[in-house]
Amino acid sequence: MNLWLRVFAAVLLTSTAVGCKRDQTASAGAPPTQVRLGYFANLTHAQAVLGVSSGEFASAVAPANLKTQVFNAGPSLIEALLAGEIDVAYVGPGPALNAQSVTHGQGIRVVAGAAANGVVIVAREGSNIKSLEDLKGRKLATPQQGNTQDIAARHYLQAVLKQPNLKNVLPVTNAEQVGLMTRGEIDASWAPEPWGSLLISQAKANLIAEEKDLWPEKQMAITVVVTTPDFLAKHPDVLEKILQVHRQWTQRLNDDPAKYDPQLDQALFGLTNKRLPKGTLSSALGRVKFTDDPGETTFRTLAQWSYDLGFAKQKPDLTGLFDTTILRKLQQQGASTPSSRESGNVGSGAATK
Repeated sequence: MNLWLRVFAAVLLTSTAVGCKRDQTASAGAPPTQVRLGYFANLTHAQAVLGVSSGEFASAVAPANLKTQVFNAGPSLIEALLAGEIDVAYVGPGPALNAQSVTHGQGIRVVAGAAANGVVIVAREGSNIKSLEDLKGRKLATPQQGNTQDIAARHYLQAVLKQPNLKNVLPVTNAEQVGLMTRGEIDASWAPEPWGSLLISQAKANLIAEEKDLWPEKQMAITVVVTTPDFLAKHPDVLEKILQVHRQWTQRLNDDPAKYDPQLDQALFGLTNKRLPKGTLSSALGRVKFTDDPGETTFRTLAQWSYDLGFAKQKPDLTGLFDTTILRKLQQQGASTPSSRESGNVGSGAATK
């Protein structure tokens, strides 16, 4: 079954259960006995990776137990969120938009930003791909169909390079791409960090471009923090504690990212059982901006792209998607962490790059 059909089925199943499955561990007003957090083993999810590995998220939600689940890409995470299997998650704007669309604004809330930029386009050594224009018709890997990088890559090929079809886009899990590129089975990858830097160091891939350079002011949101309206309504106190830890790590990573390089490297190794080559993480860190700004401009642009590509039957309505009440409260209580300030709309802007 198509992934987004499964998501839609999960929405129907959840609605027939009158929402009770979203939080099996708590009734309205009662504290949860378990908090379920979803995220990726990506550098662009560093606050989640470090917040979990340091034990700070677990301490924050205590006496509830913290249960974590690591995903490869956004569509599968969103499927779990809508099916009531996780409560809070780090995910890209693209899958969040799809959740907003298939639930007609009733299934997801963006409560904070996490990261901007941090996506590279790399090409296999010997592929003769020297620029983005050379990607036309070549085997291009993305992490998963419908995830944020997949949407951006498909938009570029269709809207900018004018490809007649997108059969050359191959959804491949991040961890499998090094082997495929080494064997010549893929020509290029539109990859989030640190996977892009890993392709450069291990598969001898060549850096073609950073996706941020296709956006106005060279910045786009790549990761946000989301939850369900049900969890937000029942447990705003728990979500506030999670966001406190999230913002602390955002500040630390902005103040001195090199300081946390070893800790992040070890945490990623624990999740993937793959040790990054020396210098890979430092290189990748320089391409990511950590921020609590949810990046509404990026969402508006991706909403149009999702519709153009057929991922949404109608352009997603963003009404009600963002609820930054808790984030604003925390910002007012202490010094605000560095926030991205987006302006403009990529749409045709990316087409000129």
